[in-house]
Amino acid sequence: MTKEVEFYFDFISPYAYLAYKKIQSLPKDIKIKYKPVFLGALHNLEGITAPAFIKLKLKHMISDCDLIASKNKSNFIWNSKFPINSLSVMRGYLFINAENRELYMNVMFDAYWKDNLDISNEKILKNLIEKCKINSSKFFNGIKDLKIKDELKSITQEAHDKGIFGAPTFVVNNKIFWGQDRLEFALEEYNK
Repeated sequence: MTKEVEFYFDFISPYAYLAYKKIQSLPKDIKIKYKPVFLGALHNLEGITAPAFIKLKLKHMISDCDLIASKNKSNFIWNSKFPINSLSVMRGYLFINAENRELYMNVMFDAYWKDNLDISNEKILKNLIEKCKINSSKFFNGIKDLKIKDELKSITQEAHDKGIFGAPTFVVNNKIFWGQDRLEFALEEYNK
């Protein structure tokens, strides 16, 4: 069995963005397996109200993310459209070719959490898709394909079945590490 760090993420999670920025600075020999989940569906499966809909938690999240970004020297702006429906961009990750995924992740995460863009807006998303050198017509048709829809549902259900309830979550050796601040613990497990 190949040793890897599974990274469960959704582009709408500010903590997933902050974790992703940390992942980008890791040595290239660490195997990261990206696992896109639809966070809204994951919360529904567990019966969780997302922090975005709880006023005090949302206030804390905003200041907490600013604090983490400042400490990590990450470019970060709380998105004025938070939260959005991320279904299209999450399906898009699964639809596009594997060789485009790294660019796609960079573009989508930065657009939402650095550039304050509404990545659920079809016009904005079309421009971002083209920036990734992806045919936007094929993209918008592809994300409607039943196979892509089912794959995202399946990964989200798999995450829930493992006991994952939020993003980001790291899984190494069947051990779950929840939160952007748990990457170091996941890496310790990876290096055992």
